[in-house]
Amino acid sequence: MMMRSFGIEFVPMELYWRTTYYSIQAERLGYDNIWITDHFNNRNVYVSLAVIANYTDRIKLGPGVTNPYLVHPVMTAQSVASLNEVAPGRVVCGIGAGDRTTLDMVGVEMKAPLRTVREAVEVIRRQLAREKGGYEGRVFRTAAGARFNFKVQNPIPIYVGAQGPKMLRLAGAIGDGALINASHPDDIREAVRHIRRGVERAGRRVEDVDIAAYTSFSVAESEKKARKPVIPVVAYIVAGSPPSILEKHGVSTEVADQIRSDLANRRWGEAFGAVDSDMIDAFAVCGTPEQCTEKIDALFKTGITQFVTGSPLGPNVRGAIDLFGREVLPHFKES
Repeated sequence: MMMRSFGIEFVPMELYWRTTYYSIQAERLGYDNIWITDHFNNRNVYVSLAVIANYTDRIKLGPGVTNPYLVHPVMTAQSVASLNEVAPGRVVCGIGAGDRTTLDMVGVEMKAPLRTVREAVEVIRRQLAREKGGYEGRVFRTAAGARFNFKVQNPIPIYVGAQGPKMLRLAGAIGDGALINASHPDDIREAVRHIRRGVERAGRRVEDVDIAAYTSFSVAESEKKARKPVIPVVAYIVAGSPPSILEKHGVSTEVADQIRSDLANRRWGEAFGAVDSDMIDAFAVCGTPEQCTEKIDALFKTGITQFVTGSPLGPNVRGAIDLFGREVLPHFKES
C-alpha cells in the first residue's frame, strides 16, 4: 500500500509557546511532520524548531522552507545539524527558491533559482557529510577547510520546495522529498508527473522520494467559516505564482501584479479584497471535515505520499487541529 503521511505547517507569527503547544497537539493527534516557515518578518525558524523539539518525542520537524538567498546553505546545514542533536533522527530540511514577494521587500533578487537551489542542496549535503575539499559552484563556493568540527549522527532528508515544471523536475532528481506548492488536484497531478520525470532522468526510484502536497488549508464546521481565513494566504500565493499557473486558473497578470504591489506596501484591505472565490478554489483546500476528507483522498490518488495542512488551518488554529485530528485523519490512518 502507498505510504500516506500527514504534515502540518506553522507560521511562527505568534509567541513561541503557542506554536509549541500546537505542535504538541499535532503530535498527539497523529501528524507525522511539522514544517515551520522561514520568513524574516516572523520569529526565527530554528529557535521555534528547537523549542518544539524539546517538547515532542516522535514527530519529524524542520524548516518548510528556507531559502539560499537570505541564508547561505552552509548556515542552513549548521542549523539543521545542530537541531538534529536536540531531536536525533527527527530532523528534515525543506529548501526552495523562496517567496519572491518577501525577497523583494529586502531588495534581494531571485537570480538563477534552479542553479541556486541545486548548488544549495549540494553544499548542505557536503557539509552534513563533512566532505573534504572545497566546493566550486557558479553561485556558492567553499574552501577546503570549511568543514564542521562535529559529526552529524543521523541522516537529514532534504526536501525541495517547487512549483514550476523545471523546479519540480529538479526536486525529483535531487531531493529526498518534494514539497509541491499547490492545492488544486490538476496542478498537483501535473506536478507529480514532472517530479517522476526528474526521478527517472536521474536514474532513481520514485519510491525513494516523498512527494508532499504543501497546501493552503482550512477546516471548520461550516464551509463559509473555512473559506474566510484562507483569503490572506491565497493573496500571497497569487502574488508569487508564475504567469503559467495564473493563466491556467484564469487570473490575469495585471490582477496578480496589483495584489503583489498592495502586499509589498502593506495595503492589506486592497490585496485581500481582490481575492475572489475562484482564486480560493484554485489555491486552497478548505471546507467541512467531510469536504476536506474527500478532497484529500482525491489528492492522494494523484500520486502524492504526504499531505501538508498549510496555513491558515482554520478560523481557530487550536480548534482546526483538533477537528482535523478527530474527524479527518482517522479516515486515512485507520485505512
